Amino acid sequence: QVQLVESGGGLVQAGDSLKISCAPEGRAFSSLARAWFRQAPGKEREFVASITASGDSTYYADSVKGRSTISRDNAKNTVYLQMNSVKPDDTGVYYCAAGPGAGGTRPIDYPYWGQGTQVRVSS
Repeated sequence: QVQLVESGGGLVQAGDSLKISCAPEGRAFSSLARAWFRQAPGKEREFVASITASGDSTYYADSVKGRSTISRDNAKNTVYLQMNSVKPDDTGVYYCAAGPGAGGTRPIDYPYWGQGTQVRVSS
């Protein structure tokens, strides 16, 4: 029952910036890659961004590339997703994840997941 807890979601206006975070409860994840996925109602869960355990490499989905930044603070075991110029299409439940790989883009790459935080972008 490893727990990852997301925070920072909510209602934002299109064009605004948003920063969400995810921290584990009861386990240090500094040795694991971290990632963000999102899922809109009626759609499949999709990859957003990932970061390696060391933080030296990051990967982004084309839909968010150039306006998003994933980062991590290993002292706090926390990963962040900064999104600028948010769009209505960014609406969805955002999930943080952790896994032993090198920042893969598939949900199966990540055995540890949070419960998600809702992000709604109004137009």
